[in-house]
Amino acid sequence: MANNGLQETLLKKQYHENCPGCVVDEMKERQEGVPIKKLLTMGTIVLSAGRALTSFSLSLVASSALPIASLYPFLYFMIRDFHIAKREEDINFYAGYVGASYMLGRTLTSIFWGVVADRYGRKPVIFTGVIAIFVFNTLFGLSLNFWMAIGTRFLLGALNGLLGPMKAYASEICHHKYQAVALSSISASWAIGLITGPALGGFLAQPAEKYPATFSPNSIFGRFPYFLPCLCISLFALIGAICCFWLPETLHMHPCNSSPSESYDALEAALPKFNWKTETKDGRETASAKSLLKNWPLMSSIIVYCIFSLHDMAYSEICSLWAESPRKFGGLSYSTQSVGEILTITGCGLLVFQLFLYPFVEKMLGPINIARISGILSIPLLTSYPYIAMLSGIALAVVLNCAILLKSVLSTSIITGLFILQNNAVEQHQRGAANGIAMTAMSLFKAVGPAGGGAILSWAQKRQHAAFFPGVHLVFFILNVIEAIGVLMTFKPFLADWSQYESQN
Repeated sequence: MANNGLQETLLKKQYHENCPGCVVDEMKERQEGVPIKKLLTMGTIVLSAGRALTSFSLSLVASSALPIASLYPFLYFMIRDFHIAKREEDINFYAGYVGASYMLGRTLTSIFWGVVADRYGRKPVIFTGVIAIFVFNTLFGLSLNFWMAIGTRFLLGALNGLLGPMKAYASEICHHKYQAVALSSISASWAIGLITGPALGGFLAQPAEKYPATFSPNSIFGRFPYFLPCLCISLFALIGAICCFWLPETLHMHPCNSSPSESYDALEAALPKFNWKTETKDGRETASAKSLLKNWPLMSSIIVYCIFSLHDMAYSEICSLWAESPRKFGGLSYSTQSVGEILTITGCGLLVFQLFLYPFVEKMLGPINIARISGILSIPLLTSYPYIAMLSGIALAVVLNCAILLKSVLSTSIITGLFILQNNAVEQHQRGAANGIAMTAMSLFKAVGPAGGGAILSWAQKRQHAAFFPGVHLVFFILNVIEAIGVLMTFKPFLADWSQYESQN
């Protein structure tokens, strides 16, 4: 009875006037169901920004994915046209550094943007990131040489710090029971980017060659054959920036009050919910609850997240370059349009999975079990890729589309599950910084992924007749080793014991 009385007292939360976070919390208490409009807005931003909660949210998420996803169909040919590679086999080597430059820029600034989001709000950081996409993605399409492409991609990554705050925002705009749907919607928005991005890159790159009746070789789109898809994405990012004005701020901006009648955190502590704070016998919090770097549930999930991110980025880079490489080097000799079609089909399937299937699977298995199962299934799937290259015609198209779609579903399931673990390991006022740490570490690993993947693919194509893992067999073997390491790290004693969390959520 006493506990019930305490909960009733705590439920009478006092909202502070002119505090945007309190306004959102009050809205959530009256809210029934998932806030679709806010998720769609977030989706737009992530889509323009470049892997959401109401209509505005989803579009913001999608804006983040486009600059990355659109690059894959034409990067091989862009590097070829820069004439920096002396041999055809070296194109993949240089292509890897273009992909890595974006992630390197994001590595250097993600913590900074996370701290800014925790101090000044999520909305200013999100708006700045979308504007950076508009400016530097446009300049990337106008690159005159390899080094200009590297520089514009680096600045795009350095000034684009919105994905971490968007993840925090996703967990704050919805009631906690819809958290899996919210974070899954971010991945769904990424999937939208995987649909539209490759389609834009595959169909709009080199327009003077593909559509000579419409685009003259002497026009700006003829002189800059990769500008048109970048321009379309930049215009979409501009729409995302306009959507930001309707995006509500979720950060609480008022002095903390520890009074039980005013503290929502006290309510959460009184209710039967898993709490990652560690306590001594006399009930005092230890330093691990106060320091993000000493929060092992958070840090262990971030480290595992980084391993899978390294794998996913290397795979994404390698898969497109491998498909566009000549048959004599173990590739598929695909065009930009063919690669764009495959990635678009993959994105459509991934979107359906994230919107309609993932929340139910997560509820049944829990995020950590999904990550383990998906990682294990990815290993035999990747092993089959070199043998898929032996097919041709319709058989090749069907099998390749199915394999890439399945691999994307498995990878996204892993990442979404780790998103949930990270956001549940910290409290609201720490989520911006926590996601900043996650984005910094992940971006560093993702910077290594394209550079390392491109270099390994280039080296593998020079050893077609080696006795030990010849040609691209070596590439997919190395990817499987990284995936296996990630799977092993999802078990104790490395990853924190999430069984109590899974049983209570």
